[in-house]
Amino acid sequence: MTEQTRASMATQTPADVTTEAPADVVLETPLGDLGRRLVARRVKLGLTRRQTAARAEMATGYLRYLEEHPGAAPGSGVLMKLAEALETTVAELTGGAVDLPPGTGRAGHAPEFSRLRLGECRALLATHGVGRLAVPTTSGPVIVPVNYSVVDDAIVFRTAHGATPLLAAGCQVGFEVDRIDDAFSQGWSVLVRGPAREVTDPQERRRYTERAHSTPWAGGSRSVWVRIDPLSVTGRRITV
Repeated sequence: MTEQTRASMATQTPADVTTEAPADVVLETPLGDLGRRLVARRVKLGLTRRQTAARAEMATGYLRYLEEHPGAAPGSGVLMKLAEALETTVAELTGGAVDLPPGTGRAGHAPEFSRLRLGECRALLATHGVGRLAVPTTSGPVIVPVNYSVVDDAIVFRTAHGATPLLAAGCQVGFEVDRIDDAFSQGWSVLVRGPAREVTDPQERRRYTERAHSTPWAGGSRSVWVRIDPLSVTGRRITV
């Protein structure tokens, strides 16, 4: 696709594109970093491709091109419109903030702090992902990230013999998940406290394997299941 063709597509309205498939269907797996971030962000916001294109004032077909072609290199103007449409920043879309810790943005003008109800905490926990596990060690508490799932109202994750997360077994631990939106200086966190144990029952382990949301990102052989039974679940949210 030439630069002239790209420019033409970028100035079209969604109605100009007659061959576009339903906007909420991604026909190809995003191949480039930009495409993956665009899709992940609009899915997180619950936006279809057509809705996102309309917000960014570009053709739906052009957005599809940006999402599905690893060589796509839109100009700064296009990226700024996409960032605004997706309620984020250009740095986030282009990967410029990948190695930065969350929360480096400034506080909102009039932030509101609220405590989450138990039902809200459980709903946020059930979205799965990566949580932070605080375990005791001989040299002091250690916090490690783990991929987790919620099964039967308990936090479950896989680890390996000799790995730090297995130190949780037989101890009272803390487990925390959060989401930080640097673009808008807002977010939430949920803290779970309770006893952890290694799962040894074959049937129980099989159930967790079948219902697990994802496999550990660390890879390798991680066949040891650990379960945390929540005794205390608290959360808080900051909005602007």
